[in-house]
Amino acid sequence: MPVRRASRSRTAPARRRPLVGISAYVEPADWAVWRGVRAVLVPEAYARAVAAAGGRAVVLPPDDVDADVVAVLDGLLLAGGADVGPGRYGQRPDPRTEDRPDRDAGELVLLAAALAAGLPVLGVCRGMQLLAVAYGGALHQHLPDVVGHEGHRPAPGVYGAHPARFAAGSLAASVLAGVDRVNSYHHQAVADPGRLAVTGWAEDGMIEAVEDPALPFVLGVQWHPEIEEEPRPITALVRAAAERLGRAVS
Repeated sequence: MPVRRASRSRTAPARRRPLVGISAYVEPADWAVWRGVRAVLVPEAYARAVAAAGGRAVVLPPDDVDADVVAVLDGLLLAGGADVGPGRYGQRPDPRTEDRPDRDAGELVLLAAALAAGLPVLGVCRGMQLLAVAYGGALHQHLPDVVGHEGHRPAPGVYGAHPARFAAGSLAASVLAGVDRVNSYHHQAVADPGRLAVTGWAEDGMIEAVEDPALPFVLGVQWHPEIEEEPRPITALVRAAAERLGRAVS
């Protein structure tokens, strides 16, 4: 009796979720019985926002050896955190600046590779500031000295909020259509965007959004969309990553 061969499935394989790398902190942390253990961490809100938009979050510890991981990513999210080292933009550190050289080194390697590969990139708060520095810009090291108020960081662990406007026709305006107010928690800000275009401003004139019009999706926002009910910039990043993945596998 002839042996029947199993028929091959004609069902197309499910398309995977776009992989979005999120740069992480290395900080002393407490959990369970452990105290002050150095840990790789990032607020869950970032990963949750990526997942809600249909992506898969990949946490990236600081690592400046190489950027090989970029080859398997579909998008890069530079998360918020401590200050960018002033030496990166040719300034002496202000006493109130708290930098993390390991993050600067690792993220700049990742960012350069991501831009070269054409990956969608989103910089959040510190991430936007790092974008500006990578593009040849500079920062205000302590914003209250510039604007004369503490509104951008009202108190430790307390977010502020203020009006914002976006340049017509920009990526920021497209992503944030109808948004006229954003949250705020930062004591530094972009003073010089370098080769980036400024496309968002706070009511006091501080830069709230930057982008690279020469690339499909390179956006920096000064606030924290991950904690918002509608994290539009993160959703837009995941969609751009999905579109790129679709082109890559088609």
